[in-house]
Amino acid sequence: MTPARPALGTATIALAILFNLPYALLAASFDYPAILRHPPAEVLARFAAGGAALVLTWYAFALAALALTPLAIAISVTPRRLAEQPALAVSAALVGALAGLTQAIGLMRWVFVVPDLARTAASGGPAEALAAGHAFAVIHAYGGVAIGEHLGQLLTALFVALMAIIQWREGHRTVATLGLLTAPLLMLGTGEGLMLALGRNGDTLALLTIAGFLGLTVWLIATGLGLLRPG
Repeated sequence: MTPARPALGTATIALAILFNLPYALLAASFDYPAILRHPPAEVLARFAAGGAALVLTWYAFALAALALTPLAIAISVTPRRLAEQPALAVSAALVGALAGLTQAIGLMRWVFVVPDLARTAASGGPAEALAAGHAFAVIHAYGGVAIGEHLGQLLTALFVALMAIIQWREGHRTVATLGLLTAPLLMLGTGEGLMLALGRNGDTLALLTIAGFLGLTVWLIATGLGLLRPG
């Protein structure tokens, strides 16, 4: 076992756990992700009530997403994979890095944009509150749904699929199967935003997203455990 494998395995398992901690805090304190389907005025009011603790929780969530960028490169590109499967290894590294970056960009709106909108909605008059609500809706649709939830999730699904193919070819069939089951759930879940854009109900696809990220957590842990074993 190379010295880097245990550290990389530990980091992979840690990311799987740490990504879910701020998510759980947001679910408990902000009713996330259900709150996103509420009117903008209600979302901004709930956000303002959350104070600095809520902003910092979103920041931790964004950093956890961003951590996928270096991790994806590290677990994809190894000397063996560059020698045996160079195209898949480099593709997985690139796609995984972009997945972490795009999801982090989408989440960072809650740290650097939404607080000011929430303060304006809370302290301004009806016209200011209405304008803040409109601005939030546009920023959420582009930065959140389009970049983070749609593009970021598509890239995450592709990253998992590419890694699962690599793992299958290396003989790690169990963890590869987990990845091959997870990737389609994540990919189908991206259709929620598209359904909403078309004025249709996307609740079923939202459930697929939740299942997909649960699968991603299990796959990351299984991948990390595999790295902790000699091989």
